[in-house]
Amino acid sequence: QVQLIESGGGLVQTGGSLRLSCAASGDTISDCAMGWFRQAPGKEREFVAGINWSGSITLYTDSVKGRFAISRDNAKNTVNLEMNSLEPDDTAVYYCAAERATTLVPQDYWGQGTQVTVSS
Repeated sequence: QVQLIESGGGLVQTGGSLRLSCAASGDTISDCAMGWFRQAPGKEREFVAGINWSGSITLYTDSVKGRFAISRDNAKNTVNLEMNSLEPDDTAVYYCAAERATTLVPQDYWGQGTQVTVSS
């Protein structure tokens, strides 16, 4: 059973940057696809970014392309999301996800989420 814990959220001004981290425990994630989702108030959870087990393939939702970057360190059992040029519409709870499958949109294991607030 994989447990995921997110960190790095906070309050930032428009145009600022944040780096989210997801630490896995309980089992290795080196064979898992990993991803980040977010859920804004009153909205459904949406996919943000995904990465395959080796880190060689990534996928982003259109609204974050060129601003966000997902990466992983299998030796440390961690996944990161570098977020730049943040906008108020990026405000949401961000969730880390994992799945042992050939997918870039993993949805089997979930973290508790970390709040990101972008002020205008």
